Amino acid sequence: MGERKAFQTDKAAVTGGPYSQAIIHEGLIYVSGQGPMDPETNELKLGTIEEEAELTLENLRTILEEAGSSLDRALKVTVFLIDMEEFGRFNEVYRRYFQKDLPARTCIQAAKLPGAFRVEIDAIAAL
Repeated sequence: MGERKAFQTDKAAVTGGPYSQAIIHEGLIYVSGQGPMDPETNELKLGTIEEEAELTLENLRTILEEAGSSLDRALKVTVFLIDMEEFGRFNEVYRRYFQKDLPARTCIQAAKLPGAFRVEIDAIAAL
């Protein structure tokens, strides 16, 4: 079994929680759930579903790119929404980030997310 390595970049929000931003293992990167955190201040930036989705996806993109991957190499994405009524509006933003050879995806409604996020996204991608 290959080496398991924690990955972190200061270019994405650092929450200080008891988990890694990502884990790299055997050619894959597993990115922890990302939310609408300002990467410069590490503070929550709440807004509309569109604003929160954009910031969340930017944080995800940053971590992947800093680790040597990209959104284009995403294999599996999991999306947690507070309100499924916002699913269509979320998808409009998501489609700007994932346009071809779309990753597998699960989207569920969560009863509550940390910090009152409207959206949280995690991913697995190839390096």
